[in-house]
Amino acid sequence: MNLSIENTIDRVRLLLRKDKEPYLRLYNIMGFYPHDLSLYRVALMHRSTTSTNRKMRHVNNERLEFLGDAILGAVVADIVYDRYKKQQEGFLTTLRSKIVKRETLNELAVKIGLDKLVIHSERMIAAHNNYMNGNAFEAFIGAIYMDRGYEYCMYFMKERILQDFIDIDRMSNKEENYKSKIIEWCQHYQCQFDFVVTDEKMESGNAPKFFSEVRIEDVVCGKGTGYSKKESHQQAAQQAYRKVQSDVKFVNMLIDRRNQRINGKKEAQPQQSQKQQSQPQQQQQLQRQQPQSQPLQPKQPLQQPLQTSLPEVKPETKKTRRRTKETIEVKEKPAKEVKPVKKSTAKTEEANPVKVANPVTEEAPQKKPRRRTSAVKKTKPIPEE
Repeated sequence: MNLSIENTIDRVRLLLRKDKEPYLRLYNIMGFYPHDLSLYRVALMHRSTTSTNRKMRHVNNERLEFLGDAILGAVVADIVYDRYKKQQEGFLTTLRSKIVKRETLNELAVKIGLDKLVIHSERMIAAHNNYMNGNAFEAFIGAIYMDRGYEYCMYFMKERILQDFIDIDRMSNKEENYKSKIIEWCQHYQCQFDFVVTDEKMESGNAPKFFSEVRIEDVVCGKGTGYSKKESHQQAAQQAYRKVQSDVKFVNMLIDRRNQRINGKKEAQPQQSQKQQSQPQQQQQLQRQQPQSQPLQPKQPLQQPLQTSLPEVKPETKKTRRRTKETIEVKEKPAKEVKPVKKSTAKTEEANPVKVANPVTEEAPQKKPRRRTSAVKKTKPIPEE
């Protein structure tokens, strides 16, 4: 593109317009004339306004802000990639984030005079809105892209912003993430640290304000305030990091507190181990004592009731043992059935008396098996000898 020729053509066209002032203001900021002025008006409208379009829809710069955020990141990445050809990806990513972050964009919007063109409600004047000017800057980049294209966005950032308002080489060597620095320092010296939000207040316009502290080994090393927790943490970390880097006595005091904490833990550990070791020893002693003491305790109370309550028992002899065994066997054996004998056989029974076995002392005689014969009506008596 030949910017000088296009600017002369646009300047001639401007002579025919009645509203020359907004075009001249934007030319002083961008370095070229705008074509579609309505895009820039929308880019400078904050969402707190109540302006509407012809279709009665609410109009603000949030959509152009979304577009400008992506275009700005691509443009800065392109510039950084061509400028630092020997650097690695991590360096380029860090540098791009430093340029694109909200705090840097807010400062740029004030330096180029864009904050005076932002349209917002009257209540936003008293209230602190940390991102209003930075969001307007991103929306402004989106308007340039929609109006003139990517090349004009590159020209605006490279020739007007980075050349006049940002020293990119100095920014690449400047460390701004103090929170990560103080965390690295604490990890290197094995110190405990914590970021604590001590208070939160609401200012006029419902803008919250946060108060934070950095505590290292329970010592307050830095304090910070901000309209976000991240901002307050960064300010507190910056103060703590500078104090740690400059004050040697303060660092020695923190290291002494760290040593006391570590030594206290070491002393507590052997005490716990002694307690743990003493518990099994006590259990072993109890186990050794229990078999000796347990049988002795019940003997004393049990001897007296046995002597008084139980009667005297005579010693058993061999005869009594045999008699008891035989009585038990006889009781267990079922009695044999005796067949009824007829009247005719009564005399035979008298002539030949059968010996009955003593159930206690003698065993019953074995009987011979009888032959089954027909029933005899009459039996002859056995002659006596």
